[in-house]
Amino acid sequence: MTCHYRCGSQCAAPVANRSQNAYFGDVVRGVVSRRGVLAGLVGLGVAGAALGQAPAARAAAGDPTPLAAPFDPGHQVDFSAIAPVPAGSDSFDVPAGFAWAAVLSWGDPILPGAPEFDFDAQTPEAQAGQFGYNNDYVAVLPLAGDEHRALLVANHEYTNEELMFRGFTGSDEATDEQLLTAMAAHGVSVVELRRSSARAPWGYVRHSDHNRRVTPATPFRVTGAAAGSALLRTSADPEGRTVLGTLNNCAGGTTPWGTVLSGEENFHQYFAVPEDLEDPALARYGVTGSGRGWERVDERFDVAVEPNEPNRFGWIVEVDPYDPASTPRKHTALGRFKHEGATVSLAADGRAVAYMGDDERFDYVYKFVSKERFREGDRAHNLTLLEEGDLYVAAFDGDGTEDGRHDGTGRWIPLVTDGVSRVPGFSLERVLVHTRLAADTVGATKMDRPEDVERNPVNGRVYVACTNNTQRGTEGRAGVDEANPRPENKDGHVVEITESGDDAAATSFWWNLVLVCGDPADETTHFGDVDRSLVSPISCPDNVAFDSVGNLWISTDGNALGSNDGLYEVAVDGPRRGLVRQFLSVPAGAETCGPVIAPDGSVFVAVQHPGEDDEATPEAPASLFPYDGSGQPRPSVVQVYRA
Repeated sequence: MTCHYRCGSQCAAPVANRSQNAYFGDVVRGVVSRRGVLAGLVGLGVAGAALGQAPAARAAAGDPTPLAAPFDPGHQVDFSAIAPVPAGSDSFDVPAGFAWAAVLSWGDPILPGAPEFDFDAQTPEAQAGQFGYNNDYVAVLPLAGDEHRALLVANHEYTNEELMFRGFTGSDEATDEQLLTAMAAHGVSVVELRRSSARAPWGYVRHSDHNRRVTPATPFRVTGAAAGSALLRTSADPEGRTVLGTLNNCAGGTTPWGTVLSGEENFHQYFAVPEDLEDPALARYGVTGSGRGWERVDERFDVAVEPNEPNRFGWIVEVDPYDPASTPRKHTALGRFKHEGATVSLAADGRAVAYMGDDERFDYVYKFVSKERFREGDRAHNLTLLEEGDLYVAAFDGDGTEDGRHDGTGRWIPLVTDGVSRVPGFSLERVLVHTRLAADTVGATKMDRPEDVERNPVNGRVYVACTNNTQRGTEGRAGVDEANPRPENKDGHVVEITESGDDAAATSFWWNLVLVCGDPADETTHFGDVDRSLVSPISCPDNVAFDSVGNLWISTDGNALGSNDGLYEVAVDGPRRGLVRQFLSVPAGAETCGPVIAPDGSVFVAVQHPGEDDEATPEAPASLFPYDGSGQPRPSVVQVYRA
């Protein structure tokens, strides 16, 4: 069920990246052997080996000084780690001294006229005014300088129709009303929150003027050099500048100017493609299937009717939560691929820098640097920063595992600079619309599903969550390299990047693996500078966030260790560097998403697809989360706070 609905069963499909590009390290040094990498991984478990060296030893070896920072930032959220919860347990578990409450759940009415949630009386009109399904990215933004008011923004990635409707047996037999209801459950929600005091849990305001639903029917303005391109024109939009809706919105980011970015990820699965159609560009994005039946109620999802419609998805979209009348935008300058999200920092000279991961096996890490600079207090100007700039893709060069370490240097390879394509044979418009194909040609490093990529606001380093890739090193597929060191990688890892001069706009960097995830008893795992016996087991890192003292927080998706997914705090500096502590565990079948570590020490997470199980039905659900008496699992945003 997870594979079918979240990504259109991409793991069962041919690998989309069939390019033969060799990354930079292969060219200059020769491919690291499988035996050498495995030997290096075993070395990670030996005291003093790899990145377990003392900071002074790392500094003496010539590593950049930020990694050797001696300070220990402590904890913003003081808690005792919980034990892993066995997979299938239907409970939401938090540390001693903490409580939790669902802030918003699927179907909660947020717009005027929207009815109360009724599982057996769903309609497209009702869902368009209610909180959507499968919430992923979460942002909590201040409102009017009042600590008792805030805005919550949440993505709604995809739908589980078998769990939404009784008797659902597939899109071929679905009613038009079911298809349209599922469509309306996608998109983004903006909802006002209020609380009675600084220590009270948040609740939502049902009829706030700030509340908004963005759905697949909402008009978006296209920005950037590809706006108006022939590749984006359709019969309904002959100018190629206005797109209806956003799809499969996964993670995101909050900008310094107070807007929210959302990544359109597995959009490929919504389009019906003729069986005899062979199009390399569509195939590179996985647009090769039968769709989800939406073409029956909206012909733009039929590629035979609208061949360019898939090109209008796969973008970073920007929503202004403070202006419910504003038109959301799709930014072509940031490239088109299966965006997990985009997180924005400011470079030393004030330019906006967006980090992005392309969440598929053997795909790439990207960076965008704006042409113009951020201006404090000039929001109208700052709202244009993502419309023009330079686009790069990452190449990770390892230095060999003979030193027992997994690290090296890297480059941000230009795809677009100064408004000009830097990819031979690609026009500027084609680089932006067919970014994957452009990146294939320049030697980018094929990664193990790079998902969230975010810069730590305290230490300035960038963290890349590589969730997993069980096809790494299998027959006919890319083998291991230093940045992706495990064959058949089921548990994932986290890459730490130190950019030259600690400047987000730099085009070179140094990198290392701060975590090689999995069972700590496995000698191929690695947890920074700490003894593996002290850490919480962690598998399949997905979304990342940071607290005010610089600790990394990781939510997981697809735990391969026999436990439910959860949220983990990870120290990345000082003597505790690499110490993983589990903070919470989500219910049966659920994924942990959208962590927010609030200034008051409370934590928000999105509990996505609770009860997602192949055998589950509305009559026999695998979860009853959030345990509200409805008798059905409901994806929800949860706040965890001190009891």
